[in-house]
Amino acid sequence: MIDLAITADHTRATVNDYLDAHPGEKTILAPVIALLDAGADLTSRTEFRGHATAGAILADPEGRILHIHHLALDKWLLPGGHLEPGDATLLDAARRELTEETGIPAESVAPAGDGPLHLDVHPIPANDAKGEPDHQHIDFRYLFRTTADIGQLQTEEVIDAAWRDLDTLSDERLRHRIAAALR
Repeated sequence: MIDLAITADHTRATVNDYLDAHPGEKTILAPVIALLDAGADLTSRTEFRGHATAGAILADPEGRILHIHHLALDKWLLPGGHLEPGDATLLDAARRELTEETGIPAESVAPAGDGPLHLDVHPIPANDAKGEPDHQHIDFRYLFRTTADIGQLQTEEVIDAAWRDLDTLSDERLRHRIAAALR
């Protein structure tokens, strides 16, 4: 197993800080707290009860949000992915994933805050090619701003990218949170 730079303490502190800011989500995130309390290593990609991923919500000056068309899932999603050994924080992981998938240089994006704007727990289907069963992703989503445009896409994972209006996001809570943060 690879030891990640992101520690269990960092993950727990990030969840706790998020819940302090959004106490109404305690019920939604109760399974995440239970995994942390049980000593689960949410930074390990092989923790199939649920493991952390890092997502980027990238807004342009017009308030549009960057979406990528994910190859394996064949869906339009926000940029993001699994943690890697060189990631020091969940924010760093989100910025790295954004840069890798979209080709937008890291120095061209600015985080809108230190903590995640949104935590999302969602199911991922089994992937026989990778030997992965159905599992849960705990996506720590960070808001970034940029004036840059899309660069060279990571074609192994991403087949297209597009700026879309905020109202195209299906998650109402996320839409409202982004709108408030961009004001």
